Amino acid sequence: MADNTLLDYPDTQAFLESLRKLPEAAHPALQTLFEHGESLTIARAPGRLDVMGGIADYSGALVLQLPIAEATFAAVQLTESPEITVVSTGELAGRSRAATFSIHDLGLNGDPLGYPEAAAYFSDNEATRWAAYVAGAFVVLAREKAARFTQGAKILIDSAVPEGKGVSSSAALEVASMNAIASAFNVELSAKELALLSQKVENLVVGAPCGVMDQMSSVFGEADNLMALLCQPAELQGSVALPEELSVWGLDSGIRHAVSGADYGSVRVGAFIGYRIIADAAGLPARKQSGRISIDDSTWNGYLANVTPSVYESRFANILPERISGSEFLRRFQGTTDPVTSVDPDTEYEVGAPAQHPVYEHARVKTFAALLGSTNEERAELLGELMYQSHASYSLCGLGSDGTDRLVELVREAGPGEGLFGAKITGGGSGGTVALLGRADAREAVEAIASRYANETDHNPYIFTGSSMGARTCGTAEIDLR
Repeated sequence: MADNTLLDYPDTQAFLESLRKLPEAAHPALQTLFEHGESLTIARAPGRLDVMGGIADYSGALVLQLPIAEATFAAVQLTESPEITVVSTGELAGRSRAATFSIHDLGLNGDPLGYPEAAAYFSDNEATRWAAYVAGAFVVLAREKAARFTQGAKILIDSAVPEGKGVSSSAALEVASMNAIASAFNVELSAKELALLSQKVENLVVGAPCGVMDQMSSVFGEADNLMALLCQPAELQGSVALPEELSVWGLDSGIRHAVSGADYGSVRVGAFIGYRIIADAAGLPARKQSGRISIDDSTWNGYLANVTPSVYESRFANILPERISGSEFLRRFQGTTDPVTSVDPDTEYEVGAPAQHPVYEHARVKTFAALLGSTNEERAELLGELMYQSHASYSLCGLGSDGTDRLVELVREAGPGEGLFGAKITGGGSGGTVALLGRADAREAVEAIASRYANETDHNPYIFTGSSMGARTCGTAEIDLR
């Protein structure tokens, strides 16, 4: 996926300049990381702003995602040492963290660790657990592409995508790392493989049950366009251009978001419990194989999002329990179709709201995309209303937060009179960032909301503005530090 487009980006040039200054860096791990005179392979991947769709991705919904201007860079240099060293830093001249792994311990030169073993290997040491997002790419490439690694590598990660803000810093990290590593070791990947294998790193090595939209956005996103993705499992529907008169911003609530958190995971389990109960009520044949439920579903193709709101209301809304214990569900239904999560017998799960969300969200997103085709003030307000509905549905699922709720309330108070039409929590919820839709000239109104929120909370929100291309267009580049 080599392409000189990568070298044309202003942030790439800034990254290259920082690489050249590594010998002068404050941290010793950076000063001696790379051998000068030896080539490096670099890759770039942006974060994303979830405009519509969010947590409905794992239930097969349409999602609309905007790649943000902030991106993560990965630089890889091959070594003769049988080790993988990963150094990550937010500022090349300042703080950093490092981890080193043996290619022999990971079985990368012949018999790679299975995913459960790899997950345990990385999670055993809390100080180096973060590096699974990067080094996990080696395990996935070895298992999925039969890649064999007889050389080690030194890898530098430098990211401008803020962590814990719900803008997919983990996907940007995984995609940039996977792309640079595959290119450096001559492992051929299609753009879609790049996204799907990066998701495997997060699901199976890191252990976070994310859907696929984050990695697909980081790979396929187009600047100033919404990537339309039907998550069944990952069908690109093209890009939807934002009308010139509208813009999207992001405001960081200051409340840390984590897709691996218990709330997100339990809501996902609840949605799959709901699908299992609905399929059973519809008389769809089910069987258990290898510990997982398989359903013969030619009606909805296995995706809860394909149940229309009218069918849901007329046939299934009244049969779904509001809550159910894991033990009771397993006794009656044996399990779910989700390959990523498991039902804990000792946990009580919300079912009604998590199952309802993707049914209505899929319809909202399709309506949102259709309305974008031709906008006026009235349509812009309808777009905003769909965002408000999506935000309310997150809250019903238990994925809201005081901070994100307040930001949405401030946008609603400002309203169309200030050029602002709607807002919603993004990504996995439970904090993070709020996406705002407004007129293209509404920047001052966005800043005023950020200022009010700062006065109320003592947190000055980061404002996400602007967009950039995904990893597919950027490609990779080989450079010489001399």
